[in-house]
Amino acid sequence: MILASTMFATRFGYGLPSPAGAPATAQEVMARLMGPDLIAARWPIAGQAALFPLIAELRGIKREAGTPEQKQAHQDRLRTDISTMLLQAQKRTFARAVDSPDGFRERLVAFWADHFSVVARSGFDLPLPFCMVEDAIRPHLAGSFADLLTAVTLHPAMLAYLDQVNAFGPNSPAALKGNKGKPGKGLNENLARELIELHTLGVGAGYAQGDVTQMAKLLTGVTYTVEKGMVFEPRRAEPGAKTVLGVRYDGEGLAPVIAALHDLALRPETAAHLARKLAVHFVADTPDPDLVAVLTQAFAQSAGDLSAVYTALLTHPAAQDQQMKKVRQPYDFLVASGRAIGLTGQDFEAMDAKPFLRAFPDAMGSMGQRLKHPDGPNGFPEEASAWVTPMGLAHRIAWAMRQPRLLLGPLPNPVDLVQSCLAERASPALIQAAARAEDETQGVALILASAEFNRR
Repeated sequence: MILASTMFATRFGYGLPSPAGAPATAQEVMARLMGPDLIAARWPIAGQAALFPLIAELRGIKREAGTPEQKQAHQDRLRTDISTMLLQAQKRTFARAVDSPDGFRERLVAFWADHFSVVARSGFDLPLPFCMVEDAIRPHLAGSFADLLTAVTLHPAMLAYLDQVNAFGPNSPAALKGNKGKPGKGLNENLARELIELHTLGVGAGYAQGDVTQMAKLLTGVTYTVEKGMVFEPRRAEPGAKTVLGVRYDGEGLAPVIAALHDLALRPETAAHLARKLAVHFVADTPDPDLVAVLTQAFAQSAGDLSAVYTALLTHPAAQDQQMKKVRQPYDFLVASGRAIGLTGQDFEAMDAKPFLRAFPDAMGSMGQRLKHPDGPNGFPEEASAWVTPMGLAHRIAWAMRQPRLLLGPLPNPVDLVQSCLAERASPALIQAAARAEDETQGVALILASAEFNRR
């Protein structure tokens, strides 16, 4: 029988061995989640307030005095600063996951970052998806979904990724006169469509193309600059009232936009969509219908209070199922492997760039999941068939055979390792195979590549 502490560490965290102080019950998990974000303070990651001044300075180099050589040197320094910021964000994302006793928080961060998927549009912007996590997701992780949705929707990472910077009301002064945009600039529905289809109601819910168009018109005026971050430019905004899903929105500035976002957040379709996504991500690709119903009800009755939804998730009988029905995605696998073999956040911080990139972000890509770079705004797939592929498994086995020794040097005893990272989940066959392995390299690889380790 799998103990509750093992269950929570595996299904709702990044596996064993748990860091000191890790919660072992649903009540303890929620108490930790509702407390301060200690791991983010230990391993801080820069937000847009640190990135945008560097980008603004880069863009201004052409206008500054100096020789071409001086300008190139200035540009090279700024590019290096941005690359350093990106590398630090990548390292500390892994450092947080392996170090944090609050594993559920880190899993939720990854879930919502995928739900609100963004991809950097240029080399300058590569740290921006990490900035969105720091600025918009982590601060609202256990609060109201309406606040989370608003913060993410209006974040420059989302506005840039979904081309909101190119959105103009067709009848706006900027579009008609071309003062802040070329004549002919018009509506861009990307943000409105993904907001409705992916972030709130879900594909196939009760909306029409007209609702997407009206939402897109409502969003015109919302843009960003590297000098100010998100801004509302009235000259780009489509004049007049807009009607989305039967609700009329009128007024100046951001107020009607925020009102519409809050209304979308509280729709019953949104409750059902998010409930199913959470159940699928944490429990099973085909979740228990009662679990989905209970999560939907918790969302609706609490007016989108995410802490109420999480409590319902953690305490539902389906969450205690002894069968691990989910396959660890590549990021989960690498974090769990790092934790299993004893890597710490300090180890990640101390790694040179090339070995770190080869062992973690590059390895993720070879396994089919590029870090902060899904193929589209719908994020990475959840179903096991997307990850249990001959190529994907071959790369996991190759990583398990090679990287632990490169990262650690002397390896742990396989018999000790199978007990520490799987506990009562380890099958007698796996324990026996670990004991009979020819050497530590083979034994560690057998464990990390095993079916037990790759399920959660």
